[in-house]
Amino acid sequence: MKRLLIVLFVFFKLSSFAQSKNDATDNFHINSLEYLERRGANVMLAHDFYPESHQGGVGIIQNGIRVATNGDLRLEPTPGQWQPVPKVGQRVADRTKNEISVKMSYPDASKDRKGFNPIIYPDLNISYTLKVIPQGKSFKIVVDLDQPIPQEWVGKIGMNIEFFPGILFGKSYYVDNHSGIFNRQVNGPGVNNNEGEYKIEPMASGKVLVVAPETPEQTLTITNLRNDNLQLLDGRAQHNNGWFVVRSLVAAGATKNAIEWLVTPNVMEDFLYSPVVQISQVGYHPAQEKIAVIETDKNDKNLQEAKLYRIKNEGGYAEVISTKPKLWGDFLRYRYYQLDFSSVKQPGMYVVKYGNYTTEPFQIDENVYKRNVWQPTLEYFLPVQMCHMRINDRYKVWHGRCHMDDARMAPTDWNHFDGYLQGPSTLTKYKSGEHVPGINIGGWHDAGDFDLRVESQAETVRGLSHIYELFGVEYDNTSINQASRTVEIMQPDGKPDVLQQIEHGALSIVGGYKSMGRFYRGIIEATKRQYVLLGDAVNHTDGEVFSNNKEDEAIPVGEPGAPDDRWVFTEENPGRELNTAATLAAAARTLSKFNPELAADCLKISEDIWKSTKAAKPLDKLLLAAELLSTTKKEEYSRYITSVESDIVSNIDGTGWIVGPVLPLISNKAFKVNVQKSVKNYYKTVVEQGKKTPYGMPYQPDIWGAGWGIQDFGMKQYYFHTSFPEIFPAKYMLSALNFVLGSHPGVNTSSFASGVGSRSLTQAYGMNRGDASYIPGGIGSGTALIRPDFPELLEWPFLWQQTEYVLGGGTTDYLFLVLAADKVLNKAK
Repeated sequence: MKRLLIVLFVFFKLSSFAQSKNDATDNFHINSLEYLERRGANVMLAHDFYPESHQGGVGIIQNGIRVATNGDLRLEPTPGQWQPVPKVGQRVADRTKNEISVKMSYPDASKDRKGFNPIIYPDLNISYTLKVIPQGKSFKIVVDLDQPIPQEWVGKIGMNIEFFPGILFGKSYYVDNHSGIFNRQVNGPGVNNNEGEYKIEPMASGKVLVVAPETPEQTLTITNLRNDNLQLLDGRAQHNNGWFVVRSLVAAGATKNAIEWLVTPNVMEDFLYSPVVQISQVGYHPAQEKIAVIETDKNDKNLQEAKLYRIKNEGGYAEVISTKPKLWGDFLRYRYYQLDFSSVKQPGMYVVKYGNYTTEPFQIDENVYKRNVWQPTLEYFLPVQMCHMRINDRYKVWHGRCHMDDARMAPTDWNHFDGYLQGPSTLTKYKSGEHVPGINIGGWHDAGDFDLRVESQAETVRGLSHIYELFGVEYDNTSINQASRTVEIMQPDGKPDVLQQIEHGALSIVGGYKSMGRFYRGIIEATKRQYVLLGDAVNHTDGEVFSNNKEDEAIPVGEPGAPDDRWVFTEENPGRELNTAATLAAAARTLSKFNPELAADCLKISEDIWKSTKAAKPLDKLLLAAELLSTTKKEEYSRYITSVESDIVSNIDGTGWIVGPVLPLISNKAFKVNVQKSVKNYYKTVVEQGKKTPYGMPYQPDIWGAGWGIQDFGMKQYYFHTSFPEIFPAKYMLSALNFVLGSHPGVNTSSFASGVGSRSLTQAYGMNRGDASYIPGGIGSGTALIRPDFPELLEWPFLWQQTEYVLGGGTTDYLFLVLAADKVLNKAK
């Protein structure tokens, strides 16, 4: 009997353990990272706060895809950028109560909201607790208000959650008995409210919403447990970058459980994230390390053979390698393996296959980086971004001669909505509102928007100058005529395109300096209506200098004679001033024969800045000293560099790449020895950091895509490698390039360089994003982190933190990396 009782006890214990283990995977629970988890679904709360770019509040990941975000109380049915957002308190994961909560509030006015992207906050003061609560295979979203909302806000404040449109187009929905589809474009009807704002009619209203019932991996149900007040809205009606919105209004007098939704995301039985193989979408040089990174679910125990196939000339595949990949370990939410095929050197096209996943074809060849990799950036992207020019491309015109009326002096004591600040003085001879001549020439539109930031202009000119010096790029496939302000893509004109682009950027920087006696901070659209323009930048302004007559100030933008000219901002910023001067010192070298007069202006301005600008910190002058030393070979710049030795060696990760190339011009032996010692220590740090990711280099995911930072790291690694070859190998530079070209985390293995490689970003945040298109050679920001552990690169043109193109290092560092890889690898063969 005793023996039977022991057996029964063990049986029930094992059964209980099995049941609890099953509950932990099949039912929502709070995990160690403080979000709700069940196998195939995750619910985050306030891990991110970036609502204007669809990242924050309550977010839902369903079967490996982020499907919803920004679950929170909002003051508008379909909010956009520059609209009020709540303050976020501390997230609390209470395992005793089995809930995750965060305290939120809307502040009264905007006293502590001044600064970047200032928002006008209404006279409203409410606080509330936002909660997510596990309910078996479902979860609740609950809002508890501390006090009822003011009567005048009843009917305006509601609980919103946004659904990603890109995976819903053509899918169906039900709201109670009403059915429909998610349309690719927004459709009416709508009405103008009392404030004159357009409001779209709901797609449907009711108690229960079912999303994509015909697609099991996307089916999701939301039930309003309080009332029948659940609306499905199309957020694109007011904002082109909007998402589909589910909304419930907060009822008058409500406090406890003011909002109570039950959300049930359908998950696939025993869900496993499908393995993904990450490689360079361009390929590899035979002498290069070649590692395919295989990303799998941590629950996936079925380790399979990884196979490398060579695509045969006559068609079909020839197996080259078949082996179990090597376990690397866990990173973010996945388990990683590696297939090292560095020994394969035969030229040709290849694919890697793991399970049901087959990569796009990639090349192994000595000439892999010589064509179709860096050229699109030079022959498409940079020309398309050129301001003050008409850009022709065979039958197509990318944009007309834009902003020929640049620019009006910005108002004093003004905070522009995109972050530009004009202080109490214009710092020039021009008064606020007056036309500033000489700056309607040269420059590139900075990003997906159209402003000219002096730092992006400077970084682009400096990067291109170094590229021309180091790699001798004489490539010519574009006609650039500064006299007629006309560019012809795919039309050589006998002049190196790189030099013409350097000239174009220098004309903008020098023109501003000569006109105002200082560098501009930025040149940007005057109104939000102009700023959000999708399409041809020639439509920003009428191209005519504003009269500056008081009676003309009231002419609406879009009509002749309107005050539509862009503003030019100035600032007191010694660091930015010195770095811009460093650019001109570099341009003086590369333009010395191509445009001697402009080169002379560049050198004079850079030396004047050296003499007149007092650095806030010793290292602020380092880049300028190094560039002037390279240009003039004057001893005073060498002496300055050695005089800040202690700062250089203690910040070698940020200074070594600057100092390394000019060491041959410095005679101080002790200085060189100390720099070398510091570089050796930095190398140890890079090695240790590189071990923390499966991608062979330091990488810390963040809310913004890491692509530009990785490119910057890779560019600097070239200088470390070439300046200190006995310390730094080329490995880290090449790993950075592989990352940008496709070997990065997440299901989307696209090259960040649009139009480059077998798979690349073909929807990106550029000037043609309204067409869900791309600009060849533009470099997207890349895979971002949905905190705390989900890497994401959506195929969607309106997420600037993932797919935005920018000038500066975001462009030239990519060009630099590709050319550097080609030079290093073909020199080593």
